[in-house]
Amino acid sequence: MAEAEATQLKEEGNQHFQRQDYKAATKSYSQALKLTKDKALLATLYRNRAACGLKMESYAQAASDASRAIDINSADIKALYRRCQALEHLGKLDQAFKDVQRCATLEPRNQNFQETLRRLNTSIQEQLRVQFSTDSRVQTMFEILLNENSEADKREKAANNLIVLGREEAGAERIFQSNGVALLLQLMDAKRPELVLAAVRTLSGMCSGHRARATAILHAVRIDRICSLMALENEEMSLAVCSLLQAIIDSLSGEDKREHRGKEEALVLDTKKDLKQITSHLLDMLVSKKVSGQGRDQALNLLNKNVPRKDLSIHDNSRTIYVVDNGLRKVLKVVGQVPDLPSCLPLTDNTRMLASILINKLYEDLRCDPERDHFRKICEEYITSKFDPQDMDKNVNAIQTVSGILQGPFDLGNQLLGMKGVMEMMVALCGSEREADQLVAVEALIHASTKLSRATFIITNGVTLLKQIYKTTKNEKIKIRTLVGLCKLGSAGGSDYGLRQFAEGSTEKLAKQCRKWLCNTAIDTRTRRWAVEGLAYLTLDADVKDDFVQDIPALQAMFELAKTSDKTILYSVANTLVNCTNSYDVKEVVPELVQLAKFSKQHVPEEHPKDKKDFVDLRVKRLLKAGVISALACMVKADSAILTDQTKELLARVFLALCDNPKDRGTIVAQGGGKALIPLALEGTDVGKVKAAHGLAKIAAVSNPDIAFPGERVYEVVRPLVSLLDTQRDGLQNYEALLGLTNLSGRSDKLRQKIFKEKALPDIENYMFENHDQLRQAATECMCNMVLNKEVQERFLADGNDRLKLVVLLCGEDDHKLQNAAAGALAMLTAAHKKLCLKMTEVTTQWLEILQRLCLHDQLSVQHRGLVIAYNLLSADAELARKLVETELLEILTVVGKQEPDETRAAVVQTARECLIKCMDYGFIKPVS
Repeated sequence: MAEAEATQLKEEGNQHFQRQDYKAATKSYSQALKLTKDKALLATLYRNRAACGLKMESYAQAASDASRAIDINSADIKALYRRCQALEHLGKLDQAFKDVQRCATLEPRNQNFQETLRRLNTSIQEQLRVQFSTDSRVQTMFEILLNENSEADKREKAANNLIVLGREEAGAERIFQSNGVALLLQLMDAKRPELVLAAVRTLSGMCSGHRARATAILHAVRIDRICSLMALENEEMSLAVCSLLQAIIDSLSGEDKREHRGKEEALVLDTKKDLKQITSHLLDMLVSKKVSGQGRDQALNLLNKNVPRKDLSIHDNSRTIYVVDNGLRKVLKVVGQVPDLPSCLPLTDNTRMLASILINKLYEDLRCDPERDHFRKICEEYITSKFDPQDMDKNVNAIQTVSGILQGPFDLGNQLLGMKGVMEMMVALCGSEREADQLVAVEALIHASTKLSRATFIITNGVTLLKQIYKTTKNEKIKIRTLVGLCKLGSAGGSDYGLRQFAEGSTEKLAKQCRKWLCNTAIDTRTRRWAVEGLAYLTLDADVKDDFVQDIPALQAMFELAKTSDKTILYSVANTLVNCTNSYDVKEVVPELVQLAKFSKQHVPEEHPKDKKDFVDLRVKRLLKAGVISALACMVKADSAILTDQTKELLARVFLALCDNPKDRGTIVAQGGGKALIPLALEGTDVGKVKAAHGLAKIAAVSNPDIAFPGERVYEVVRPLVSLLDTQRDGLQNYEALLGLTNLSGRSDKLRQKIFKEKALPDIENYMFENHDQLRQAATECMCNMVLNKEVQERFLADGNDRLKLVVLLCGEDDHKLQNAAAGALAMLTAAHKKLCLKMTEVTTQWLEILQRLCLHDQLSVQHRGLVIAYNLLSADAELARKLVETELLEILTVVGKQEPDETRAAVVQTARECLIKCMDYGFIKPVS
């Protein structure tokens, strides 16, 4: 009875629908739905009610009813189309598109479905264009950020999106054109650190690579406002503003090496005035008490990076001259700060060292003696102006300034030591009762004893003075520093076992005390740093370095210090590790010259028994086990002028020593060593870059590049490896670079393309001519991978070169590894181009004999490659195939093809048979039953 009533109600609903009484129709269908359980009827009722919903513009209800009908019958085409219409009106175009796509699949000839499909596709594209258009995105971001009632999550997301937009050319230009700079200034006025940070980072992206925009932004935001933000006691803010200023400087000076994005419509006139204004404000920041230590560091970093010439072949050093004339006294004031005095400016652990490095860079950037004399006079006048019998604080500042200069240009510092009253003041401060005075005096003595040959006063009085302080002081801070001075003087003999300053065992005692202080976490970090400084000198002694690497707590304490924010320790740690791994340069000992020196009673350097290779290898193992790689990786990341080119060279030396044993390279990769080596291979001294590149070559030669250099980083490895393919490098560097390039070129065509673009191909070809067997083999293996690249193949196809001839002749060499590589290259070349198959027969008269030798080779891999070459030649041209069949090659193919294809020979026998089948296809031979 209920089913009959439901069917009747359905009919009533249909009649109401025809009379366009959709409300009554909906009521009938709804009543019917309560009475039936028949699935077919249920589907019809839901589908019909969905039609009513569409007519009454109740699109959500219509979509829901249509979905219920589809749940019962997924191929219900009417329900699908009705849901599509409802979803379109609800703005869910992507879902509507899927429904009509299903309809068109079920009824491909239905024009209505096809038209809806086209219309929806167009609407979706337009919606996406509007949704993702830069105008819309910029407007949306600013609306969210400037609305105080916006949710925190939305604000954070909008800020991040704005930063990303600023880095894209279209986004940066759109922000700029739509009054974005003024809106960003409003964000900076909001006084909310996260919004100020977002505004700064967005401006940084907008300035990069666009001089006109950078100039406009500098004038709109104003340099004093930028510097005031950098001066805040907020490390993240200081770094962000430093990046903004660097982007502006790069764009204004043309130092930005990247391609300039977009077209610079505006004509930018001389930028020197703006650059000078930036430099002037940075110099003012150095001596302002309102500037935080972090802000002062960033100002020094910017001056270090942008004032001295990067290339001394450029004649213009006007920026340096300007800073010397207008800011050297300000830099000297920072160098002369004593943290323990109440008048001290806000500093970090790195500030004074950054100032010393700036003084050194400025001094080295001077071109002539008059300029250097002027520089020295400013320093002398500044120091003498500080001498005051009535004010001990000023005297301490004067000696601290000399100490700072000694850490920079030592020659200049040594001249200042000779000034009247300087040494006397140092001695007087050593005897002072104030701890601050003694600390400054002892540190100055330590820095003064860097070069014994020049610091004559220290040679005469230094050891006695330091020993006296060491014995009498009860202050641990002073004790450590005096000990370091003694360490420096005691290590004057370097690694020469026969030249010792102290009595037997004294050096080991000093080192033991240094290690003890290093492990004592109760002592402040600044003082513990001096213990590492002492070890940097003492570890020249092999007994000391051997004891040190066995002291795991001391090693790990040093590594932890290297990871702290105090970057002044970097050079000492790097030096200590160079000593422990014996990665310093050692002059080659010529036996004849040794005999001559002994005969003339000259001193001959002696090697310590513990400096032999077995001991060094053991020390490397212990360092790796103690976690040296993570410490090195952290040191390389230091974004500071304190990470000098000399320090980078030391780190590169250590890395190379650690990579020496292939078994250790997996550990190095796993701890991030591959990633850390890349920047060392791209920047620094020439020696450092070569050492780092060699370390990369060692890793690339044996490691999976996808693991050692994940992602896009692998492409950065190519240039350092190519730089080692140079006749000025030694054979091992050439060989391991070729192995590394072989490994990389086997990974992807994109990598082969990168190697080709770095112009490595001529160098690889040169080493294929090399007399040295291993070099020739490595180069040929590299070429074997490179020939997969189309541009390399075009080089072989070009007329007037002997590239193909060389590969063919190398296939005829006696060394089976070399043959294997050459045959592999030839197999791929002949498979890629028929023209090369014909060319192969013309480059040398020995080609056929070489091919036959390959096909008969006792090494299966070489034989297989030879047979592949034969198959390529047979497939290339019928006439060439006829010539080959008429030679002994046919007999060779027949003999090989008749063999039983066991596991090892399967590929060889199969290829020989394919060659015979090809001959049968031509009709040159007939099959035998």
